[in-house]
Amino acid sequence: MERLLILNPGSTSTKIAVYDDEKQLFVESISHSAEVIARYDMIIDQFEFRKDMILEVLAEKGIELDSLTGIVARGGLLPPVKAGAYRVNEDMVWQLKNKPAMEHASNLGAVIADAIAGPLGIPAFIYDGVTVDEMWDELRITGLTELSRRGIGHNLNTRAAAMRYARENGKAYKDCKLIVAHLGGGISITLQYDGKIADIINDEDGPFSPERAGKLPVQSFAKLMGNSGMSTKEMLKKLKSRGGIVAHLGVNDTREVEKMIADGDEHAKAVYEAMAIQTARCIGEEACVAAGDIEGIILTGGIAYSEMFTEMVAKRVKWIAPVVIYPGENEMESLALGGLRVLRGEETAHEFVRN
Repeated sequence: MERLLILNPGSTSTKIAVYDDEKQLFVESISHSAEVIARYDMIIDQFEFRKDMILEVLAEKGIELDSLTGIVARGGLLPPVKAGAYRVNEDMVWQLKNKPAMEHASNLGAVIADAIAGPLGIPAFIYDGVTVDEMWDELRITGLTELSRRGIGHNLNTRAAAMRYARENGKAYKDCKLIVAHLGGGISITLQYDGKIADIINDEDGPFSPERAGKLPVQSFAKLMGNSGMSTKEMLKKLKSRGGIVAHLGVNDTREVEKMIADGDEHAKAVYEAMAIQTARCIGEEACVAAGDIEGIILTGGIAYSEMFTEMVAKRVKWIAPVVIYPGENEMESLALGGLRVLRGEETAHEFVRN
């Protein structure tokens, strides 16, 4: 039996779980107040604080550290990586501490995993990191030589959803040709083709969402930026956390939006439908990239629990391929199953080399 500790650090919480093989023993989200987080200048400075809290929860749950056989953490913002597992090594820890691609709480995952796993003599892994980049080369090219597209997004959940589809349909993942839309605080759409994440429209360049502004008219945005008086950092925060439904309706929970619609709010209805139309449009873009050779469209993520929203999207794209709905983000289970596949010899972990 394998006993795995699963780590998923977020901006205001750290989710942890323990699995005995496929069985989840417990999952817990440790909340971190804004006041506590504000004490630390850099995300990496939160390392000891978060690690200690994880160890406290494990002790409370009666999990002996020496009973663990492996640790799997959410992958941080490394330079571009391949899909699947990477063994946490010195190069990865150095990269996340000293030269991450971007500041993000997920950068703590592998660092904490290494600190706990090292003294125990057990392996630690990340799986399907945020920066998986397997994009077809021709899809990287933009109209400016200074800018290129890159693979970054909700790879853990979208790839897990595609692998679930493969299992349920008696196929190998590498033989599937799918479009997977992650519907959450950010919305991203991936083309998963012949065993690769061949393209991604990420939550910066795709539909607006509960919190993200999404793709914007470029020239109008350039004028807005020039006239706003905002710094680049301030504008990026606006795009990432104050756009989309928050900007239009002042809420970031789609359940509240649907209540507004039920109460007769026509503006809320128009905004919600606009988000669905933009999502469907991006699914159509990926279908064009694959020349229509698509066998299924998967809607996943937290908003996929909404029958109203998924129907708004599905009615516009079901002519492309059948629509399958796998609601929820399932990140902890996805990490656990990925780690199990490596420990059972069903997959081989990559080795990270620092940049």
